[in-house]
Amino acid sequence: MSALRVLFIGGSGIISSASTALAAQRGVELTLLNRGTGRRDVPDGVRQVVGDIRDPDSVRAALGTEEFDAVVDWVAFTPDHVRTDLDLFEGRTGQYVFISSASAYQTPANRLPIRESTPLRNPFWQYSRDKIACEEVLVEAYRDRGFPATIVRPSHTYDRTLVPFDAGWTFIERMRQGKEVVVHGDGSSLWTLTHHTDFAKGFVPLLGHPRTLGEAFHITSDDVLTWDAIAHALARAAGTQARIVHVPSDVIAAHDAEWGASLLGDKTHSSVFDNGKLRSVVPDLVATVPFEEGAREIVAWHDEDPARRSVDPHHDALMDQLVERFRVTR
Repeated sequence: MSALRVLFIGGSGIISSASTALAAQRGVELTLLNRGTGRRDVPDGVRQVVGDIRDPDSVRAALGTEEFDAVVDWVAFTPDHVRTDLDLFEGRTGQYVFISSASAYQTPANRLPIRESTPLRNPFWQYSRDKIACEEVLVEAYRDRGFPATIVRPSHTYDRTLVPFDAGWTFIERMRQGKEVVVHGDGSSLWTLTHHTDFAKGFVPLLGHPRTLGEAFHITSDDVLTWDAIAHALARAAGTQARIVHVPSDVIAAHDAEWGASLLGDKTHSSVFDNGKLRSVVPDLVATVPFEEGAREIVAWHDEDPARRSVDPHHDALMDQLVERFRVTR
């Protein structure tokens, strides 16, 4: 039986890098198409070709007339990006996988857990609305002419390089300095964090799978924590304590529109997922990295190199301002 021939557009990012490694480990004949500027090593046995997906002529020059069993675009964010892919790959692949986002689901959700049948609607975050519009292009292409689209919706997938608060390393540095940190709302909303290796275990088996065509799947861990618990886990990993000040999300949005959009359009609201549909295709899927372990990886990676521990002056100053206003004195 010949190996599955797969093209990843991108493939070296936070979410995709673990899928690249696992696909190679499982014998997929994998090609990465990117600009050749990634900071992560490409696994042995993975072919890399240089091309810019935003320049279709460079893609045609890089790939010629090659055909694939599956094409995955990790870096499509707008309907025009998807239409470019349709033009490039229709008739040349047995499956096209679009990486959407679980933030496309109705926000806030009317009921939990979230399933793939949950409506798509996010009035708060343009990023999510663009992902919804991308999905609509693909649904139409599948319905009208059988384009073999599969939609995958990750939810806050992280690796050792990503601190899961918008302030990034600034959040941990403040805790180490004994300063208070801002957690949105009252800290009790439920959140699902997925280590990128766990995402990969759900994702790679979908490649070339005939039951996925015309379907959407979210891929998440079953590890659910409150935002306060996430902060405390990071603090323990960093050898310190979390002194938390709670600030309403709409107040944060009034001070910082980008931070606010990612809260009101996603993180403010509890997100718990039913992965039953995914397990109907990947029945042996088990997520095995709890966030406490992931938090230790995050801190260790940043501590390896002082250059990684950069403090964002804007977020640092804004937290000072919000802490002063909302600190509860006892």
